[in-house]
Amino acid sequence: MTWADRPFAIGRRGFVGLFLAASLLAGCGSSTGEAETAPVVFAAASLQEAIGDVSEAWVRRGHRAPVVSFAGSSALARQIGAGARADLFISADEAWMDALQDQGRVVVASRAVLARNRLVLVAPAPAAPLDLRDQGAFDAALGEGRLAIADPEAVPAGRYGKAALTALELWPRVEGRLAPAENVRAALALVERGAAPLGVVYATDARASERATVVAVFPATTHPPIVYPIARLTRSDNREAEAFRRFLLSDEAAAIFRARGFAAGAES
Repeated sequence: MTWADRPFAIGRRGFVGLFLAASLLAGCGSSTGEAETAPVVFAAASLQEAIGDVSEAWVRRGHRAPVVSFAGSSALARQIGAGARADLFISADEAWMDALQDQGRVVVASRAVLARNRLVLVAPAPAAPLDLRDQGAFDAALGEGRLAIADPEAVPAGRYGKAALTALELWPRVEGRLAPAENVRAALALVERGAAPLGVVYATDARASERATVVAVFPATTHPPIVYPIARLTRSDNREAEAFRRFLLSDEAAAIFRARGFAAGAES
């Protein structure tokens, strides 16, 4: 079993079921009223709690709960590119949205930045702060272990992490000692259970964890801006999809995202 193959639990009530439901919908069409009115959303794994909270607010307004599938942006984009049925896609970077747009799978006029994030280094709790510019301290904290990180060749969190570590001249020290994971939450899980002494994750992931603690924040200048673009997909014929997209971009939803540690899309 590789690091990326290790099991990953979603960790938000009800969302394992939502993931399975979305997978079924992606594999085949449906004529039920539920499928016609509940939008299917493919969303980056780091958005679990925030999207859950927004979905609850949406339901309180009298709508059906959206069917949400959380995974790495790369995996979701590839599924959409292969024909999976979904109404909305929320990526953790612009690159995977660009790829789908180039394939003609995105309604360009619907594309917008939903939220922003920060990149941090975490260790199993409790842990002392670490100076990222002190290579000796970094080596000591990593010890004989591996650095947990989302796949740096494909997953946005891993790409941001590689860029930041490269800028800080740490990448050559860790390149051969990675524990690559299929998404950022899987990387966090490795740190939480002590399988890796350090991990690169988003600030919001660390905030949602009780078993990992932030030991350093990567300077924003060391990596591209972490943005979450949202767009409606061209294959979507769901009547609620555009309304839910607009709700996700509303002031009410922005307040929910901020409460979960994100910056709103319009903020820098």
